[in-house]
Amino acid sequence: MIENVILVDEQDNEVGFMEKIEAHEKALLHRAFSVFVFNDNNELMLQQRAKGKYHSPLLWTNTCCSHQRKGESNIAAGKRRLQEEMGFTCELEEVFSFIYKAPFDNGLTEHELDHVMVGTYNGEPHINPEEVESYKWMSLEDVKRDIENNPMHYTAWFKIIFEKSYEKIANFNSKK
Repeated sequence: MIENVILVDEQDNEVGFMEKIEAHEKALLHRAFSVFVFNDNNELMLQQRAKGKYHSPLLWTNTCCSHQRKGESNIAAGKRRLQEEMGFTCELEEVFSFIYKAPFDNGLTEHELDHVMVGTYNGEPHINPEEVESYKWMSLEDVKRDIENNPMHYTAWFKIIFEKSYEKIANFNSKK
């Protein structure tokens, strides 16, 4: 299936649609989302990307992330992708959004207006092996420390999101 992304301007207004790989080749700004799921022990569920992914294989990242489809809300997209990648869904709340640009060694560039969502789940995921190699739960402090010590183990966007949003995510999580 050809996956399209929604091209947007810096105010998140739709300006067109394009095949995902082409948008990444041309580094065009498009809509995306990142989901952070916590358990009642204040631990974040991280996923390790599958080894067959076309970029950032086997790197650790947030619970899931992807691109909204035409006509799909941010929350609906987050729930859809949680189910597709991690085999569960939960209530999500959008916390904030921001723009970032991250080039990769393979010539592709992520240039995204990323909507960050947070949710709570206490069960075990049923990971899709085509998308996810493994998962683990970690406290935010342990994640922060591990990113500082082993930045090459994490995806480019996760490091950017984590640096830009640590306080926002930690504050949301502490309100539960």
